[in-house]
Amino acid sequence: MNEMTSGSKQRLATAVAAALCVAASGVMAQAEISGQAAPTGTPVPKNISVSQGQLDAADKDRANFLHSNMNYAQTRYYPAAQINKANVAKLRPAFQFQTEVLESMQTAPIVVDGVMFITTSYNHVYALDAVTGKEFWHYKHKMGAVTTYCCGPNNRGVAVMGDRLYMGTLDAKLLSLDAKTGKVLWSTQIADPELGYSETMAPVAVNGKILIGTNGGEYGIRGFVKAFDAQDGKLLWSFATVPETGHEGVWAVNDATGRNMKRDIPAEKAQFAKGGEFYKTLGGGVWMAPAVDKESNTAFFVVGNPSPDLYGAERPGDNLYTDSIVAVDLNTGAYKWHYQYIAHDVWDLDAVSPVILTEAKGKDGAMRKVAIHGGKTGHIYVHDRATGELIRFSEAMIPQENMWTLPTKEGARMLPGANGGVEWSPMAVNPTLRMAYAANLHQPMTYHVEESKYPGGKLWLGGAFKVVAGEKQWGRLAAVNIDTGKVAWKFDTAQPLIGGVLATAGGLVFNGESNGLFRAFDASNGKMLWEYQCGAGVNAPAVSYTAGGKQYVAVAAGGNTQVDSKRGNTVIVFALP
Repeated sequence: MNEMTSGSKQRLATAVAAALCVAASGVMAQAEISGQAAPTGTPVPKNISVSQGQLDAADKDRANFLHSNMNYAQTRYYPAAQINKANVAKLRPAFQFQTEVLESMQTAPIVVDGVMFITTSYNHVYALDAVTGKEFWHYKHKMGAVTTYCCGPNNRGVAVMGDRLYMGTLDAKLLSLDAKTGKVLWSTQIADPELGYSETMAPVAVNGKILIGTNGGEYGIRGFVKAFDAQDGKLLWSFATVPETGHEGVWAVNDATGRNMKRDIPAEKAQFAKGGEFYKTLGGGVWMAPAVDKESNTAFFVVGNPSPDLYGAERPGDNLYTDSIVAVDLNTGAYKWHYQYIAHDVWDLDAVSPVILTEAKGKDGAMRKVAIHGGKTGHIYVHDRATGELIRFSEAMIPQENMWTLPTKEGARMLPGANGGVEWSPMAVNPTLRMAYAANLHQPMTYHVEESKYPGGKLWLGGAFKVVAGEKQWGRLAAVNIDTGKVAWKFDTAQPLIGGVLATAGGLVFNGESNGLFRAFDASNGKMLWEYQCGAGVNAPAVSYTAGGKQYVAVAAGGNTQVDSKRGNTVIVFALP
């Protein structure tokens, strides 16, 4: 991987790779379930039923883990403290569950009344006993004939509502499964994989709707977030992350931090005046689950890079709403506001880590409801939740260098590299300590540009970003005071961090590493309190739950394609003796 080494995105044209792991099948029409693979195993020996009230109150639920990021606010703050700073050193495995898929794992397990639901690469789903690890049923998605995806065949988990699970697939479908049996209830084709669309994110279930975004920013797609009816899979609304008009924006000179992005705006305006419909291929994928504010009836999400990644001459203007945080009406998908971090991005520093809804001090010192995002730039951005106003951005959590040097044919060095900063890894917040915790990467890179026309649903980078040979790559778990933007503490790791963070009321922060280490830290000062070698890259966010009066912590150890960490196939669940 000379062009795109282990530190950069691996773009995969994956019809062949997928065929090695799953049987090919034709494209399925909406609501058609014939031809779907049947689950194996036995039904869950209890009824699964998750009400909207339970989903709303998930932030206070000490028994279950009902959302991929804990709650609609995506705080990843688990409110139980049986496992805490005083006893976490005694943590040990309660059980390990091995899947049959030896490939990268990014799943965030969902736990409902002692039953755990996990996913793997290539869209397998397992239902397990969350106390013993006993397998109930196993569903293998029958993949369509074409899958085209970036950065590995990953899946980040299911959503649960009522007695159903919901999963997006690599062949750009949305499935509804019976949570008790694993049987497919409906399947909807939500985009065309031949044009570069795929699904790896965990959907969000809310008010009878299933929200899901899309991958594909590296293939010249037009991004979206869509809402489907949870009962029958019918499309309710769609928000295009690249508007048909107005995508040129305001011709911004500076980034969100006030630094000049060195754009040749006269040349861009001249190119824009020539017209064209490049908005149809402008990218803007939505990688991670939206946050939901039920009080204001708003969904918040961040939008990825424009297409092509590095060759900006093909796409003059600010390229809205790429590299932005966006708020839309939950019922209709209507636009409310956006804030763009990097206009006309030619460095692949897209916004990917999911939005967190919390509270923080405003500029006047009064507490305000905010939406925060950890960027690939290495900053955490704090916005007013109602208006999108940028209240503050944090100190840089990792080194920055030569920002914003433009890519060249020979290669221009700039930090951060194209993976971040904070990649897709979800952050966590401790509301008592006023801290956000972010997993960062440090990967020195050079950016190379070349002229490139739309290749028709194939990989479309317009150049390459290359890890600098001989320069050390590493990771940093950073705690940021969201009231001040100051870095409160940091813990450096031997390898770049990608996967996500969990915080708990026990005063702990859990984070995994590519070398297999899974660690617990003191949330207040970053002191490492415990570690366990999992045997494969821990590149997934941990979860916690309580069953039978005992608190557990679960994490997937399957490695990662994007940073090429050691592959595995295990979910490890920990508890106190």
